[in-house]
Formats: sequence, structure tokens, C-alpha cells
Amino acid sequence: MTDPHENGLPADATPEEPLADAASVDAPLADGAEPDIVPGQDPPLVEGAESEREIEVEVGEKLVEVKNLTIRFGGLTALDDVSFDIKRGEILGLIGPNGAGKTTCFNAMTGVYKPTSGDVLLEGQSVKGRKQHQITRLGFARTFQNIRLFGEMTALENVVVGLDARHRTSVPGALLRLPRHVREEKSSVDRAMALLDFVGIAQHAQKRSRDLSYGSQRRLEIARALGTDPKLLCLDEPAAGFNPAEKEDLMALIRSIRDEGYTVLLIEHDMKLVMGVTDRIVVLEFGKKIADDLPAAIRNDPRVIAAYLGVPEDDAA
Repeated sequence: MTDPHENGLPADATPEEPLADAASVDAPLADGAEPDIVPGQDPPLVEGAESEREIEVEVGEKLVEVKNLTIRFGGLTALDDVSFDIKRGEILGLIGPNGAGKTTCFNAMTGVYKPTSGDVLLEGQSVKGRKQHQITRLGFARTFQNIRLFGEMTALENVVVGLDARHRTSVPGALLRLPRHVREEKSSVDRAMALLDFVGIAQHAQKRSRDLSYGSQRRLEIARALGTDPKLLCLDEPAAGFNPAEKEDLMALIRSIRDEGYTVLLIEHDMKLVMGVTDRIVVLEFGKKIADDLPAAIRNDPRVIAAYLGVPEDDAA
């Protein structure tokens, strides 16, 4: 099933104030300043950007299990008995033609859709019946095909919103500015700056998010998702609208995210990007899983080739 939001543009974009397109660049660097991102190189690891969450399973063991997941919308079956697992520390690609069920799978994992049957387990804990904010606290975080930022908030404030998912201050404590709230607030600002630095847009921390270039908005959404300190980071077509150079930089960023201790699930249509950054790939077609293997094997799998390119009528018969 095709997601209704596939234009890749921020929801708050208006004809009167168009956002910068993917090819636009931010303000030039001052004389002598060094760029945040060097094309073709992985971003440096940033102190304070690494995952702080305790995870019970070891690297290489099953972190997430999708079990016999089925979703029906009336008479339409968007996902049909799909099963796969995600190992801690890997970058797993989820690919397939338009309408294959990729975003529907994301939505079921993160609580947007309620599965008709089947389940999703994170470290053995079911997400079934949990609300979206509860699933976020459990350890899932995601970005969207169409950017969903708070346009009037600064980049820093957007990331601090994500960090609030980990706070324990009560509403009265926040209103009275009790010591715990003050400590958490300061800690949030420090970590938010570290995450902005990590994704390469720290110099724009005080800009409204709607005033950032398209590429910087994409990076900001990733930083906000990382602010929830997820066990699994789900990226839904993060390269949509990017030019080739920006895609190379995104690949480097995704690798660095994994190097910081995060596990990544990636939906993406760009096969060069998927093949270049993932450790393993799951392929969907018409809501069914047709392949689950290493990138080299997926590239040459006849079922995958047929799903993307079709088959001659004689073979289909």
C-alpha cells in the first residue's frame, strides 16, 4: 500500500514561503572555517552523540522480531504474513517496488497502524496494544517520507523535543522548575547540540527549522529521532530529493550512526545507496516477503529482478 505522504516535502511548506530545494546550500562558511561534512568521508564521531541506552541483547543477536505480520485495510491486504528479524548493530534495508508495503510495515512497527494479526517484538517485548509514545519509550524511533518538523521552532528546540521522551520530570516539577527539571533541561540542550554537531548542522542550531535547506531539514529529523535514544532507528526514504553528492554524505552519516551504537532499519528506493550501506536486505512485493539476504545475493536474485523490472509474458505464463 502506498503511503499517502510521498512528496518528500515538509508539511508546513507554503507557496508563499517555499522551502529551499534539495540542491540548495546553506550560508557560506566564514573565512578559515572548516566544513562540518567532508564529501566522501564519514563524519567524525562526536562526544555526547553515542547511544546511552542499556540494551540487553548482544551485538549480532536478534534485537527486533517481526512475526507473521499481516495488515488489511478492508479487502486490501497491505502486508501478508511477513516475518524477519533485525540484529543489534546492523543496518537492515527494507526495499521493494512502490506499493510493496514498506512504509506500512514501518507504521505497524511504530504503532501508527494496528496489525490485523502477527506481532513485533523488541528484545522479546511485544509492541501490540501499545500507544505510539509508549513504543517510542520502548526503543523505536523513526523519520518520515515527508519531513515533519516544528517549523517555527529552532533546530535546537526540535531536537530537545525528541530528548523529552527520556525525561522523568513531572508536569508540576517542570512548572516549578525543580532541581531535577533544571538538570534535565541543561542536559537536553548539551546533548541536542552534540547531536546537531554529529549530523553536521550545529552551525544552524538557532535557525528556525523551516528556514533550513532541504538537506539540513532531513538531517535535523534524524537528529531529533536520535534524541529519543532509540534501540532501533527507522529511516523512511531519507535520501528522497537528494542529489548524488548528498546521497554519498547520507551514506557516510548512516554508517556513523551505526558506529555510535545504534541499529538502523532503512527504507530506500535508491539501490546504489541501499547496496552501499546495508549489511542485509529484506525485499517485499505486494505485501509479501520475497527475499532476505546479503546485498550481493539480493542484487542477483531473479525474484527481486522480476519484482523491479517485470518478467516477459512468456515466462509469466
